[in-house]
Amino acid sequence: MSLTKTKIPKVAIENPICIMSTLWRRPDQIIQPWMFGHGETKATCLWLKGLPPLKPTNIVEGREARIHRMPPSENRGKLRSETYAGIAEAMARQWGEIANV
Repeated sequence: MSLTKTKIPKVAIENPICIMSTLWRRPDQIIQPWMFGHGETKATCLWLKGLPPLKPTNIVEGREARIHRMPPSENRGKLRSETYAGIAEAMARQWGEIANV
């Protein structure tokens, strides 16, 4: 939450649906991996400051809730928190251009 109070002009806070919506404000955008080339579902919220919403880059079929069905394991938390490469690439391409302006 401390990042929400900074004077940084361009900020993207990424988090699953969580209490931030209640404590701070609703997210500016909710994205899914299937919008960026991954055939899975995992709602991810984006709170944006000085950045536009991400545009989908590769909408795919075969949407599966693999992350939610992941069995218990030692590294389950880490695996569930990984950012999909397609989403990271969209952020870099779309917002990287803005950062260089």
